[in-house]
Amino acid sequence: MSILSRIKEDLDNALTQDPAARNRLEVALAYPGVHAVWGHRISHFLWNANLKLLARIHSNAVRFTTGVEIHPGATIGRRFFIDHGMGVVIGETTIIGDDVLLYHDVTLGSRGFTHSKRHPTIGNNVVLGAGARIIGNVTIANGARISANSVVISDVYSRSSLESGDLFQI
Repeated sequence: MSILSRIKEDLDNALTQDPAARNRLEVALAYPGVHAVWGHRISHFLWNANLKLLARIHSNAVRFTTGVEIHPGATIGRRFFIDHGMGVVIGETTIIGDDVLLYHDVTLGSRGFTHSKRHPTIGNNVVLGAGARIIGNVTIANGARISANSVVISDVYSRSSLESGDLFQI
């Protein structure tokens, strides 16, 4: 997928996810959550090109301008939308699937100081409510909905998979 196609996809996704968004131009110029995702893509590219210091400097500039902190090592899927992103923190080993909606003040953080996988894995089609804290190497299953101000420190499974022995939504 070309860069322009990805940008258009992000803009269209914002229009779908946010009923207050009126047009692509408004989203492109005035949506810090979208700017944070675009900035992360650049930082992540630099990180993977082993330009780690440059990636960190760039991600800090993006954090300063958007209020959203995404570590350049985090892996983020397509159509990821941050609505009212101020205070969002996404850690280095976080993995986020496609079609994820994240509200303000969400933390995808660590509970340890190891150099291994220590941040959450978020499945596809997940919604993380405002103020949610997903902490540690936990998995949030496809389709899960995490309520505002939840603190999650263990795996969360989707309701549709209850019959297969999985748990529940929070």
